[in-house]
Amino acid sequence: MKIRAPPRQPAVQNQLIARLGTSERRSLLARCEMVQLRPADVLSEPGAPMLHVYFPVQGFISMVALIEGGRGVEIGMVGNEGMLGSQVVLGVATAPLHALVQGAGACLRVRTDACQSELARSPALVDVLHRYLYVQMAQMAISAGCLRFHLLGPRLARWLLMTHDHADADSFPVTQEFLAYMLGVRRAGVCAAAGALQQLGLIHYRRGNFTVLDRRGLQAMACSCYAAGKRCHADVLP
Repeated sequence: MKIRAPPRQPAVQNQLIARLGTSERRSLLARCEMVQLRPADVLSEPGAPMLHVYFPVQGFISMVALIEGGRGVEIGMVGNEGMLGSQVVLGVATAPLHALVQGAGACLRVRTDACQSELARSPALVDVLHRYLYVQMAQMAISAGCLRFHLLGPRLARWLLMTHDHADADSFPVTQEFLAYMLGVRRAGVCAAAGALQQLGLIHYRRGNFTVLDRRGLQAMACSCYAAGKRCHADVLP
């Protein structure tokens, strides 16, 4: 008698979805659609309802706290280790932050109401997303302290390391204007801090493109917040 091979599992590159058991993963993926994230796309605005929840596969997203006058500062990134829209775990569909795409790539998207339905039927999904929500809260607290107490140079090194992690490449496009916006400082400050890192041979910057040349050196220059954020994720979502 011919034995049929078991059906192939769909390739999952989002780490949260990959943590689910087979049946929970299949059920959630059946409700997802694959979309392409494009740089500068806005995925959420504070106070507005989110129609979709996003599980990045390749691209990554910046979460920005907006201040009056149109200013803002980045307080977190979301790549394939996480999701955008974790507030749905608490039963809230309203977005708390401005979220825009920083790195292009594929992303799994599911309607918010469909995600809530999956949460209602899957304790395993609730557990995974509760853990991730805790990680996000802890990392945002780390970012708040970093913004208040650490100098721009170490903060820039941390930001470049985080972007390097999510971009999965040594080179990535980013302008000094965008960096200044993300770090909540003036462009002149970013220019000076990036110039210092370049003189040390840690990075190369040219025409809106950063290249990480010496990751270990950049880690040595970064503030302790980078390691603290990584450690929190590893402890809660090992």
